Amino acid sequence: MRVLLTCGGTAGHINPAIAVARMVLERRPGSEVLFVGATGAMETQLVPREGFNIETVTIGSFARGFKPSAIKHNFKVARMRRTALKRAREIIEKFRPDVVVGTGGFASYPAVAAAQKMGIPTAIHESNVKPGLTTSVLAKKANKIMVGFAEAAAHYKNPERTVVTGTPVREEFIYTKREDARRRMGISPDEKLVVSYWGSLGAREMNKCIARVMKMECCDGGKFRHIHSTGSFGWKWMPDFVRELGVDIENHPAIDMREYIYDMPDATVAADLMVCRGGASTLGEIVAAAKPAIIIPSPNVAENHQEPNARALEDAGGAVVIVEKDCTPERLYRTINELLEDRERLERMSDALRGRAVLDATERIYEVVRTLADEK
Repeated sequence: MRVLLTCGGTAGHINPAIAVARMVLERRPGSEVLFVGATGAMETQLVPREGFNIETVTIGSFARGFKPSAIKHNFKVARMRRTALKRAREIIEKFRPDVVVGTGGFASYPAVAAAQKMGIPTAIHESNVKPGLTTSVLAKKANKIMVGFAEAAAHYKNPERTVVTGTPVREEFIYTKREDARRRMGISPDEKLVVSYWGSLGAREMNKCIARVMKMECCDGGKFRHIHSTGSFGWKWMPDFVRELGVDIENHPAIDMREYIYDMPDATVAADLMVCRGGASTLGEIVAAAKPAIIIPSPNVAENHQEPNARALEDAGGAVVIVEKDCTPERLYRTINELLEDRERLERMSDALRGRAVLDATERIYEVVRTLADEK
């Protein structure tokens, strides 16, 4: 079986493709897998690190709006797409895939679109509730449309071609035991633990909000342990900002501020409560671990797609959503404490998330890919 996987832009698009690639090689020894991504993008680093080959196309995303700068940019992107489609066709003709699978991001457009014109079976996977522009365009001709949220199916006009697969996450989020995670992290069974983070880069305003929450924690006697990831940008300024607020991190053992949380599965499983953004990959990990969360969706993503993701978990009873413009430090700190003090509510939230979990997401996606390849 020869499978071409195309993805790009964020880990939320790339990691599902990598998980599927691993399963293809595991279930069908002797299969060949090739990735296609955007020149210079994140996938060109992550994919080779996992041992897979990747070809690239030069492609950009369309800007929204009608400002002269946006119009000029979009003409440039349109020209790039024509070149990218030609390059994608060359890659496909050389690799001769049985099936082409796109897992999101504008980088996935050329290879899937070219395959559709060439009569090769295609499948797309959308991790978010609300489909992005690329997904919406490719869905019209895709043989199968795979979605991470059950609520997403309503956004597509062809229910017979749409299947709920969930979004793959690392097995550690599913199978790690709470007591083992806490032991490795040096946290006692009866301590309350909050884990907060805004992604690998960080978010300046929300990092400022968390810094002020830390000050409240110190003034309030440290009712819970708090691990916070600043992200790479935040780490350059946030430690000084916290000190300027009068918070002595070095002498406050309940607060652990880091650039990254490298042991994220352990941190998630060990936590009583997560405070985070609403990206599909992040929420997939929270659902897999059945971990209650306060979600502050990023207002800076295309089409505000994080809020529908977050609302889906809130409507199910597994999360509390606060939009960023309403997320004051006082409100966030109050909400954290209200949840931590209501153990029964936290348990109900965990149960609600377990009811949504699709623990065999990679298996489901693989079955779609295998079926399309075998039919060809």
